[in-house]
Amino acid sequence: MSTPVPEIKDIRGPQKLGPLTPLVGVWEGNVGVDLSYHNNDDETSHTSYFERAVFKPIPIQENGQQSLWGMNYTMTAWRHGEEGMDAFHDEVGFLLWDKANGEVMRTVVFGRGIAIQAGSSAGPHDTEIHFDATPGDPSYGILQNKYLMQRAEIKDFKSTFTIIDEDTFSYTSDLLLKLAATGTEMHHTDQNTLRRVQRFHPGSEFN
Repeated sequence: MSTPVPEIKDIRGPQKLGPLTPLVGVWEGNVGVDLSYHNNDDETSHTSYFERAVFKPIPIQENGQQSLWGMNYTMTAWRHGEEGMDAFHDEVGFLLWDKANGEVMRTVVFGRGIAIQAGSSAGPHDTEIHFDATPGDPSYGILQNKYLMQRAEIKDFKSTFTIIDEDTFSYTSDLLLKLAATGTEMHHTDQNTLRRVQRFHPGSEFN
């Protein structure tokens, strides 16, 4: 009696990008919500946004005995009603998978003069991936320019990517800020759900 053959989408061999594998491609999401302090209006409020994200695999990175597989990425967001204008958020970075040590890493730079190296433990087939960083941590830490240190110091960073299905993922992001304008701490949060609009195949051009 023959063994039933599973559907193609269920056949998964070793995947070089581990839990990051489902993210490869181009994504768009139109249900983003940002909660932040607006200096010009001296108030904390929500902003809705459209977002485009691109994740492209990179060659293996080797540090002595360490081997990292990963991708570079961009995430750009426009406030609703301002899609044809300048983006209000833009980040570039790398997502990396360390299979031997069971860790994911996110090296990200924001156009505001902020650089974060975040990460956590992860399994090769996890569908919820965490990226955490704390100022002063020698491995998963945070740097920001002098003005922001004085006006909106980042005290903590937590972000989670959740793979919902083959063509959908969501994320949450939480920056704990110490605001000089209010003399208090607040959580600057972002969340969105994105759907894949383009896959990368060996014969395709990466635009």
